[in-house]
Amino acid sequence: MPAHATSEAAPAKINLALHVTGQRADGYHLLDSIVAFASHGDRLSFSRAEHDSFSLAGRFGPLLSDKAEGKDGNLVLKTRDLLRDALGAQGRTAGPVAIELEKNLPVASGIGGGSADAAATLRGLLRFWQASLSSDRLAEIALKLGADVPMCLESRPLRARGIGEQIDMLDTMPDFALVLANPLKAVSTPDIFRRLTHKDHPPIDEPPANSDREAWIRFLAGQRNDLEVPARALLPEIAEMSDMLRTAGARLVRMSGSGATCFGLFDDQAHANAAERQLARLRPDWYFQATETAGKTIG
Repeated sequence: MPAHATSEAAPAKINLALHVTGQRADGYHLLDSIVAFASHGDRLSFSRAEHDSFSLAGRFGPLLSDKAEGKDGNLVLKTRDLLRDALGAQGRTAGPVAIELEKNLPVASGIGGGSADAAATLRGLLRFWQASLSSDRLAEIALKLGADVPMCLESRPLRARGIGEQIDMLDTMPDFALVLANPLKAVSTPDIFRRLTHKDHPPIDEPPANSDREAWIRFLAGQRNDLEVPARALLPEIAEMSDMLRTAGARLVRMSGSGATCFGLFDDQAHANAAERQLARLRPDWYFQATETAGKTIG
């Protein structure tokens, strides 16, 4: 990496549970979600340049290139510009920067994507520009970029309510070994919400007050993802992936976010790694990734 460069991880966001609890008058859905972040994800790099530039790398970088830099790339650039304007309003100079997005996560897959990239851009550019903003101003910019960006800005275990902006940290959540699975087919989030028959489900139960892994798995098993049923109707592969993860030994299987990524929780990393290899042999054209959740922000 060139001198005066820095990088920032954009870890995958995993909705371990997601309940739809209402809908605001402006159309935004109210959610209650238990969220963890994986050690696997995208990565943003920032280095000095004479002029602003943006480039793509990683397994899924070409897909964004084929879509004229795509949603994730555009959100990175929007983040750069909003942060630069905010610093400029304080009289701070934010010079040209070359940004590279290493796109390791499938696009539009329910595990953070553009939101994680935007949050990593905020963290990384503040360090690159040796600048700071108040937590309130930073939260305001994050929410302007998207409802999931405030939680991705934290990138540690949390419970998110409202449209995603009401955040409580879950310091007692243990780490989990897991496998992510995606058929590399997109599913429309608006279509999923339109297919919801009920939008006023009860909130999530209170999570365990300790870090006992078995207690957490029992707790999570008693919750759900309210978006999974309509997503399965739109994309049958979600049911197939779930069955494959169970057959491979997952203790708990669920879809994350609005899909189509599903996850399976395993007893330990060795079992997760073995499951990834087994699943990849069965469906080499799909995406499988063994990883683990982490209890602190990933840099």
